[in-house]
Amino acid sequence: MLGWVLVLLGLGAVVAVVVAVVVGGLLIGPLLVWLAWNVLDLGHAVGAGELGFWGIVLTALFLAVGLAGRVIIVGVVFLINPSWLHHSAHLHWPAPTLRNFVAICLLLIVASFSSHTSGRSNQRWQKPRPAE
Repeated sequence: MLGWVLVLLGLGAVVAVVVAVVVGGLLIGPLLVWLAWNVLDLGHAVGAGELGFWGIVLTALFLAVGLAGRVIIVGVVFLINPSWLHHSAHLHWPAPTLRNFVAICLLLIVASFSSHTSGRSNQRWQKPRPAE
């Protein structure tokens, strides 16, 4: 009986960690994008405006997902609200300040989540170990 209780507690802990990582990722990504784009004014530094709530969420998702997710996001924006893409902006390279550097690093942190392979290992690229 004690063994089953320990197994259930172990599975519950694993589920709790997975839920915490997913919820944390869904909250931290948009928070970092908002901090970089609106608070540190990276949007104004490159010649774009501030982002609203859905702009922040879509930007965070766009940076955090892989290529297939990015294609889906662009398709949804085209189908649902193509007027988002009708505005023109005169974009330019931001000034080399510490504030802009930190803002770009925050966006790179969000974008780096898509480069990690979740649950997959690069076993085919590893050299096989000799049998001992």
